Amino acid sequence: SSGVSNRPFTMSNSTPATDNEKRKSKGNRSPCSPSRVLHIRQIPSGVTGGEVVSLGLPFGKVTNLLMLRGKAVYWLQAFLEMGSVDAAVSMVNFYTPATPHLHNQPVYIQYSNYKELRTDNQHNQARPQTALQAVNSVQHGNLGITSVLAAEGGVLPSHGSVLRIVVENVFYPITLDILYQIFSKFGFVLKIVMFHKNNQFQALLQYADATNAYYAKMSLDGHSIYTGCCTLHIDFSKLTNLTVKYNNDKSRDFTRVDLPFGDGQRTMETSLSTPFATQNTIFPSYTGAPGFAPAMGFPQGAVTTSAAPGHMTIPGIPGNSVLLVSNLNPEAITPYGLFILFGVYGDVHRVKIMFKKRGIALVQMADAAQAQLAINYLNGQRLYGRVMHATLSKYQTIQLPREGQEDKGLTKDYSNSPLHRFKNPCSKNFQNIFPPSATLHLSNIPPSVTVDDLKNLFTSKGSTVKGFKFFQKDCKMALIQLGSVEEAVHALIELHNHDFGENQHLRVSFSKSTI
Repeated sequence: SSGVSNRPFTMSNSTPATDNEKRKSKGNRSPCSPSRVLHIRQIPSGVTGGEVVSLGLPFGKVTNLLMLRGKAVYWLQAFLEMGSVDAAVSMVNFYTPATPHLHNQPVYIQYSNYKELRTDNQHNQARPQTALQAVNSVQHGNLGITSVLAAEGGVLPSHGSVLRIVVENVFYPITLDILYQIFSKFGFVLKIVMFHKNNQFQALLQYADATNAYYAKMSLDGHSIYTGCCTLHIDFSKLTNLTVKYNNDKSRDFTRVDLPFGDGQRTMETSLSTPFATQNTIFPSYTGAPGFAPAMGFPQGAVTTSAAPGHMTIPGIPGNSVLLVSNLNPEAITPYGLFILFGVYGDVHRVKIMFKKRGIALVQMADAAQAQLAINYLNGQRLYGRVMHATLSKYQTIQLPREGQEDKGLTKDYSNSPLHRFKNPCSKNFQNIFPPSATLHLSNIPPSVTVDDLKNLFTSKGSTVKGFKFFQKDCKMALIQLGSVEEAVHALIELHNHDFGENQHLRVSFSKSTI
């Protein structure tokens, strides 16, 4: 049912390639010469053809795809054929220093020794081929006609960080908050200005980085916010910087909280009443280009449909540092657990689990950037058997309970906690922020603690230890690979700051490496 094949497949030289490629991928193989066919390995089993194709789209047209099962049941491998050798070279050059991730797992890309893919007779490749055609056709020629990067010598085209957005067929109101929710998945949005021109809804949006603007345009141009309407047409603006005088419903500078409201009325929560009982939105199922993990580990959908029929809510305040975390397991979740987990992506100041709805919590981060980072990495993550949802809250701070108010320890203040990872602006932790992964990085290990001690420690918390490795140059650090990402999340919550005695505490974080 996964749409992948176990059979040998045919290349340009009509030679079965599975065994040959597997042999060559083992050990210290000599690298193949550049080819437009790329071999991608260690793909998690749940990854779709469309997600594999999206790794290649920023570098040019993807002309073919073939997916296969690896020796291990839980790994897939794929062969991706680019439209040109230059596009393939650009892709390999980009991903070699920055390993891409699919489903929070690193995947590895190298040149294949085959020059062409032929999948004409592979009936069980229908789903990957359909995904390829769909993703290529969606691009309307932006990414899928010629090798954009190759034309620029492997460098992103020169452009600014300001996008001009035209929304056609505006059947439902488009607000500044909706645009922020959609475009912030691709990087830090600095400013937005909305206006009407030539009877069209238009907006100018400025990113902190031109690369984020590029990927947002390439990924979103031609998409509709709601099914069949509110279609985005995106170009690069000639402006290099936006000037915003007021923070209100029509304009906002997210770097300036001190700006006046001006003539507009600033509405922090926007509710859109719709004439139909239900509305289908494109973006809740759109998770973006999964290869660009740090800036683009997107939350699950820009616009979320509330439980009330015909009512759509755009949650939160852009620039807010308080998160609304829902679908938690009320039997297992604690304020401390949320503090430790969200503390991987920023300094958590306060946590409040709702007294009457224990599956919902508020988490207050040190600033808006850390809040967005936590959303990017933790929204959609499984925690204690449930898929957790994280978004911006309508609240700007978490109030501590009044004296005598019943709370049962569900509200905690961690603003002065010694466990904050980012209170030192020079900390190396800023360079080691990774998505949740099955492999954990352990540090501050006392010399007296052995491999078996650590394996037993993690096993005692319900983890399945798949692998372990001390660092050769520093025996105070190690990698431990557990049975799943969810297991690793649970283990991090349980064992970060574990006391070995004599004031020596274990430090645990997610790793980008595998064992």
